[in-house]
Amino acid sequence: MFEPLRQLFRSKPSSPRASVPNGERVYAIGDVHGRRDLFEALIDAVERDDAESGSARTTVVLLGDLVDRGPDSAGVVELAMLWRSRRKVELLIGNHEEMFIDSFDDEGVLRHFLRHGGRQTVLSYGVPRDVYDAASLGELQVLMARAVPHAHRAFLGGARDHVVIGDYLFVHAGIAPEIPLEQQKPHHLRWIREPFLDYDSPHEHYVIHGHTITEDVDLRSNRLGIDTGAYRTGRLTALVLEGESRRLIQAVDAGSGIAIEKKDCGA
Repeated sequence: MFEPLRQLFRSKPSSPRASVPNGERVYAIGDVHGRRDLFEALIDAVERDDAESGSARTTVVLLGDLVDRGPDSAGVVELAMLWRSRRKVELLIGNHEEMFIDSFDDEGVLRHFLRHGGRQTVLSYGVPRDVYDAASLGELQVLMARAVPHAHRAFLGGARDHVVIGDYLFVHAGIAPEIPLEQQKPHHLRWIREPFLDYDSPHEHYVIHGHTITEDVDLRSNRLGIDTGAYRTGRLTALVLEGESRRLIQAVDAGSGIAIEKKDCGA
């Protein structure tokens, strides 16, 4: 009987005054999942916003899960690599990158990967659909090794598990509560949902994460989830952090085109 009340209080959190260092600006982008169209539009919007917001040391943090589910993972990875060649872009490894990388050598992981959106990723690299459908797992590993550029595998394989900037911890999935950051296991950082999502007490840092889809951003007293389900909802989110301020830039598939929406996100 108390659960509705608990959810009510959660929906209106009192956010801590976490901040990034003076003179810095951070754009954190949630799970892209193969939506190259939304990602490209959001990159353009971030670049315009950064140019219009005054001088700063700007960092872009991609929270992982660039690949799978959506139609153009190959294009998303290529765009991310190109963006990093022009400015400071930190890539975090998500559970889908982990599966993708490991699937080249492990048929068991490959089977799991294909069931969770990997099929779309493989096809996006130019493997013909009829060839894909006829291939065994071993044959598919050979096809993938030929189709996926080494530079893409190296880029994804070099992703980090977390980034700390000021009072913020950026991570793909979350953290195991009450465990120091240096003792967190990669599995937690890339895969965790519960008990992280239901933990209400402060963490060592205020956590910015993706991985768990919510209709809009999930603002809590100790964390902020920005996976708005791009492949499913057509909404890709960037969180902008500067000083103590938080605001959002979202690329939204409006059917007839992609719209850019901006709004505040608590202080």
